[in-house]
Amino acid sequence: MGKALRDVYGESLLKYAKENKKVVALDADLANCSKTCMMGKELPERMFDVGIAENHMIAMGAGFASCGMIPFVNTFATLAASMCALSAKALIGYSGLNVRIMGANNGLSGGYDGATHHALDDMSVMRGIPGMLVMSPSDGVMTDWMVRTLAEDYEGPAYVGIPRNGYENLYEEGEDFEIGKAKQLTDGKDAAVFAYGLSVFRANKAAEQLAAEGIHISVYDMFTLKPFDREAVLRAARETGAIVTVEEHSIVGGLGTAVLETLAEGGEQVSVRRLGIQDCYTHSGAYEDLVTEFGIGIASIADAVKELL
Repeated sequence: MGKALRDVYGESLLKYAKENKKVVALDADLANCSKTCMMGKELPERMFDVGIAENHMIAMGAGFASCGMIPFVNTFATLAASMCALSAKALIGYSGLNVRIMGANNGLSGGYDGATHHALDDMSVMRGIPGMLVMSPSDGVMTDWMVRTLAEDYEGPAYVGIPRNGYENLYEEGEDFEIGKAKQLTDGKDAAVFAYGLSVFRANKAAEQLAAEGIHISVYDMFTLKPFDREAVLRAARETGAIVTVEEHSIVGGLGTAVLETLAEGGEQVSVRRLGIQDCYTHSGAYEDLVTEFGIGIASIADAVKELL
């Protein structure tokens, strides 16, 4: 395992807050989990812990943004999609404010915290808010880029689902990313796999295993769920004729749904297999065990590709 992405996030937030005095952080009694505690230790005057009051925290973030600040509002991803959703929609999205909602422990990365803390609907909820940028990083390099972009360049509301864990980096330091444009990690004509978050690493490993068997696939990192790179999906459909989507999210309303919408509207008829949480509740367990059990591990990805060929 590589460095936990929540640790990378905490370090990056502190780094860019030092460079931009408009950056402030808000947390809801989870600073040790979200790692905003790093900023709280060195920049306590710009770190605000509001206690267990998530919806009010989002409203406070809107207030900071309306005064010209750049607030990073932090809580568990599952709470961002529930307790925070009303204010995210009515205050931040509606007014187009520069609030960055950072959802910690997205997907299954809550592990032993169980079903109540596994965020399986955060992407679909946030995608439904007009004007909301929706992203999730796949490694530490991308995590740092996302924080820097939101602290320095991007204008408008944004949501980022941050995995608790981490694998080895997929990208080299200084890699160039573009909002709304997928990153293609491998090139193959047999099938295409679209993933985001830590699922990208597993998809890449599946590609290595399949290549050893003579099956060559294209792996795409769809780190931006909104705006969505429709052209990458349509191009992959034309080039391969078979698509697998992988996500730590319900198959209802997530990446798989977005891919199917794109294919239907683009008139492309290809074989598709969606890997994700099959419209059910999860349970407590070790992260890697849960990934395997719910069918989004390396072997499951490789098997899904083979089934389509």
